Amino acid sequence: MTGGTPVVITGSDFIGATAVRFGAVNATYTVNSSTQITAVAPSAAAPGPVAVTVVTPAGTSNANVTYTYTPVAVPPTVTSVS
Repeated sequence: MTGGTPVVITGSDFIGATAVRFGAVNATYTVNSSTQITAVAPSAAAPGPVAVTVVTPAGTSNANVTYTYTPVAVPPTVTSVS
């Protein structure tokens, strides 16, 4: 699954974040405030939900919020015309 989708994460105590993870994959991110982060969803191996977590020096957030990867639409293929 391709990544690249901007995602806004809301919560609390985000100042000093050291990582944002989609499943086990680190994302690029910007801490906008103590309650908001903008992250870019990284690529995933398969469609489906993954936990989104934020890591700070105080620990890792709970993993009960998910982001769902959807399959990439594949255009039709024409193989012949009669």
